[in-house]
Amino acid sequence: MDGAVRQVIEQSNHNAFTGQSGFGAEVGSLMLVGVESYFVDYRLRTVTYYMPDDETCTLTMVVPAQPISRLFDQPALIAAIRSARSGAVKYPEFVARSMAAGCVGYLVWLVGQHVSYLGRKGVAYVDPFLGSD
Repeated sequence: MDGAVRQVIEQSNHNAFTGQSGFGAEVGSLMLVGVESYFVDYRLRTVTYYMPDDETCTLTMVVPAQPISRLFDQPALIAAIRSARSGAVKYPEFVARSMAAGCVGYLVWLVGQHVSYLGRKGVAYVDPFLGSD
């Protein structure tokens, strides 16, 4: 992976996890360097970024010291997503709220313009990017 691409990925990751940037800014910078998708895994505490040639970049993440709920509470997850979109909460708070809602991780499909939020037992909630059809 090109060093400049990895640097953008690392900076985007840092800005998101410290609450310095929102989802839109993160997505924009990742798309500019060609990232196709990324997977946030709360249980492994990693984020893996995927390029079109299947090259990957995996970074560690800090998650709240709280258990992930065993119950997938879709209304609570949707509320967390809306709060993050509106800017009412920053990414670290979104992570805590989504974990409390039973989300174990999520896949952001930049090319497909949607996010697949995953719960235990294979349950999923798919959320389209704002403005995508």
